[in-house]
Amino acid sequence: MNFRKGLWTQIALLCLSPILLFAQTPDLAKNLSNCQDGYEPCDRAKLTPAELEAVALAGHLRNLSNCRSGLDTCDHSKLSEQEAAALAVADHRRNLSSCNDGIEPCDRSKLTPAEAREVTQSERQHNLYACKNAIGDCDRSKLTPSEIAEVDEAKRQSNVFDCENGTGLCDYSALSPSETREVNAAEYQRNADHCENHWGECDHSKLTPRDARQVATAEQRRNFAACKSGEETCDYSKLTPPEAKQLADAEHKRNYTACLLGHGYCDLSRLTAAEAKAIPSPQEPLAK
Repeated sequence: MNFRKGLWTQIALLCLSPILLFAQTPDLAKNLSNCQDGYEPCDRAKLTPAELEAVALAGHLRNLSNCRSGLDTCDHSKLSEQEAAALAVADHRRNLSSCNDGIEPCDRSKLTPAEAREVTQSERQHNLYACKNAIGDCDRSKLTPSEIAEVDEAKRQSNVFDCENGTGLCDYSALSPSETREVNAAEYQRNADHCENHWGECDHSKLTPRDARQVATAEQRRNFAACKSGEETCDYSKLTPPEAKQLADAEHKRNYTACLLGHGYCDLSRLTAAEAKAIPSPQEPLAK
């Protein structure tokens, strides 16, 4: 009896062991994942020797990545001699790039004399660019006399461009007589284009008689096209007699075709007697 009891106990354990193993597997996998990613909880006692080695490698690579990214979590003491040397090169390049681009942090004390001169020249170029384009911080006190003249010329050209194109801030008082004439011509042409093409604001009072006639012709064509298309902007009162007749003929033909085919809007009252007679009754089939 004892033998049989022991045998059945062993059989029951053998049957339950896969279930118990399956229940533990997700917990072990989660623990391994936490250990590899540096998250808690992480129970190293549950790891196999191979898993411990994999976790150590993952931690080393994570620390190396933190060091290369300049993070405070970097532990330089855990780097190999070769990794530390490569990191020092990367840090030096990153610091030089930050100094050249005017980005903080920049530690000028870590630059070589040649690099320091390069950074100084880069700072001058950044300042000159900011002054010429009126962007960022401009320190005119750091400009040479020739650079000041260059900046003033760029400012003058920018003002002329703004005045001619009607954009930005235009200072008319800063224009020379010849520039004023150029700006006036540009403003006139811009107004004429707006009037002719129906763009933006249009001041008809500023047009010459010749341009006023040209604009009127363009407006007439635009209104006629709107009427032909049935657009809301159509002003029938502005149509010329030939345009009105052409439009009326086209509408009469459309209405007759709609009535004849029984398709589209049809106004029988607008048909001539002969046309009305040609329209088939609702019961009469359309003649082929």
